[in-house]
Amino acid sequence: MMVDSEVAFTLANGSLYFSHFQKLRADGSSDEGEYDCTARNRFGLVVSRKARIQAATMADFHVHPQSIVVEEGGVARFQCQIRGLPEPVILWKMNHLPIDTDNDRYTLLPKGVLQITGLRAEDAGIFHCVATNIASVKLSREARLTVSGSHSAVYKDPMILVGPENLTLTVHQTAVLECMATGNPRPIVSWSRLDGRPIGVEGIQVLGTGNLMISDLTVQHSGIYVCAANKPGTRVRRTAQGRLVVQAPAEFVQHPQSISRPVGTTAIFTCLAQGEPPPQITWLKNGQILEPTDHIKLKNNNSTLTIYGISQGDEAIYQCIAENSAGSTQASARLTVLWADGLPGPPQKVKATTISATTIQVSWSEPLLNTKEIIGYVLHIRRASDPVEMEYQEAVSKNTFQQLVTDLEPSTSYSFYIKAYTSRGASKASEVMVVSTLGEVPAVPSLFIKVLNSTTVQAMWEPSIKLGQHEGFKLYYRRVHLSHFTGPIQLPSNITSYNITHLDPSVVYEVKLLAYNQHGDGNSTIRFVSMRESVERTGLSPPCDCMKDEQTNKTSATGIIIGIHIGVTCIIFCVLFLMFGYRGRLLMCKNVQEQLSTPQIPRSQRNATGIALNGSARRDREDPDTNGKQLDMNELERLFPALPSPQDRHGKGIVLDCLPPTSHDETQISTLPPDEFSIIEEQSDPVSQNLPAGFHSRPLINVSQEDPALKPAPTNEG
Repeated sequence: MMVDSEVAFTLANGSLYFSHFQKLRADGSSDEGEYDCTARNRFGLVVSRKARIQAATMADFHVHPQSIVVEEGGVARFQCQIRGLPEPVILWKMNHLPIDTDNDRYTLLPKGVLQITGLRAEDAGIFHCVATNIASVKLSREARLTVSGSHSAVYKDPMILVGPENLTLTVHQTAVLECMATGNPRPIVSWSRLDGRPIGVEGIQVLGTGNLMISDLTVQHSGIYVCAANKPGTRVRRTAQGRLVVQAPAEFVQHPQSISRPVGTTAIFTCLAQGEPPPQITWLKNGQILEPTDHIKLKNNNSTLTIYGISQGDEAIYQCIAENSAGSTQASARLTVLWADGLPGPPQKVKATTISATTIQVSWSEPLLNTKEIIGYVLHIRRASDPVEMEYQEAVSKNTFQQLVTDLEPSTSYSFYIKAYTSRGASKASEVMVVSTLGEVPAVPSLFIKVLNSTTVQAMWEPSIKLGQHEGFKLYYRRVHLSHFTGPIQLPSNITSYNITHLDPSVVYEVKLLAYNQHGDGNSTIRFVSMRESVERTGLSPPCDCMKDEQTNKTSATGIIIGIHIGVTCIIFCVLFLMFGYRGRLLMCKNVQEQLSTPQIPRSQRNATGIALNGSARRDREDPDTNGKQLDMNELERLFPALPSPQDRHGKGIVLDCLPPTSHDETQISTLPPDEFSIIEEQSDPVSQNLPAGFHSRPLINVSQEDPALKPAPTNEG
């Protein structure tokens, strides 16, 4: 805080005026430094951006031009450097006269560089530079340029005398990347970006014979630039590169907004800024740096300010300041805390009582003031070790003055407070109560028993992570007919198995396991194991011969595959047999007369007979009632011409040989209805053995004589 004096005082418009600015006073103080101003009213206070004040200075030249000798037609370069504030302006003189800047062969670059190309005899002389700013004017030492001989025709490889330097600038400034090359013939200078992106044309200019100038810089201009000197008509080239870094001062993408919130609610301010490098964000409350507390939290790299459970003391002007190496900016917003007259006071007589390891009961009484408009209460619950933003609430009706809070964690401290709510807002918070839940014994562990041999079992259980807080396990075992256990065998919480040895192989054992902690022993898990049965099972189940089983499995698989192949082959042969080997048919007629006259029909007449019968069959289908039976008899006489003698027909049936048809027409000569036939196959019959020579063993037709309708009838032979 500055106090007005004769040297510095505040003007009526708020400006700060220095009548005699000094960099260093006799008492050691200085007027240099960073200054900001504040403005205050009844709503709060804001602070301006910082302004740096420095005295103008100029040091001595730390780089002077050097004398050089160059042959005619070559290139010459002079440079001088000096530090000052503000940045000095450097001009060049030749023979104590300003250099003619209209000469295209003379190029003046920032940072005090003079380039001369295509040297001639008249370019020889004395050169020096002059640096000027508001603090001083200074001259460099002189340097002589000597031009020797005439232009040489000797070939020289391209060579870069001076390449681009690394530069760090701010947006909207101008960058000059120097590239000076020599060679014979004169090389061609070109520029590119190392990342392959185009340099562009807007704001781009070439100075002299190869210097690149970029005006009105943006962040997109940052990158590595490559200068290449190429021999004309060839691929011979030399390169040099430099990095350009363009910084951007911080600027806001989203400003914080002024808000109004009732007492007890939450206020959130958001402030988003960008820049290169990324800016840092700082928050101020009425001009003072805001530090996080239990109810004030900064998130997302300080871009979000959250105030929980606001009160009258939180009403202020909040400022967001974004700053990086290129500059800073600030924005402000106001928080108004709404406090309505007639709101109820805070709830009274708050008590919290521990009920169990997971339950706490909270009780309270009505506020002392303005209780008529209360519409309910809200209980605010938070684990004491958690931040404020982890708090949660439970709402209850206006006639409820106690609440059972469940599903809490054992042996954990919780904080509670209550607010009364009306339609116009909430009351102030009640007194905060902190109470812990009771401890809890561990849960029941899962126990598994594995018999290792006739005298040893292994007890195994679940990892301790599923059992809550515990200190270890207790293991007991006994013979079932005894009353007392052996143990406890105390095991740490990281142990999940234990071998019980020296057991009697002829008895049954009981094994018990429980977990314990500082609150006591948990419930136990009990398992029974019979050593005798385990031994017997081991004896009855000899060890498996894995190699033998594997061979058996392989043999079985091979047998299955071979069986499948054989089965498929048999099916194929059966189908072929049915298609080509089966030629006869067997028919049994139920209504044939007992005596049949069956004269032999020569083979030469059979086809004609078949044709005639086909025609007769069609006529019989047209008049089945008059000629059906007699036609059937005629058909059979012609179909079966070779019958045995009458003395061979005294058996149970007449056996006839069914000759196969000899043509397509003969397959249609039978006109017997399907319901008068049944098909059977005779394996062996005495009658068939008496058939004449030339008959073959084929399916037979057996016409039964047991039906009364088929009694023998007299026939006229001859």
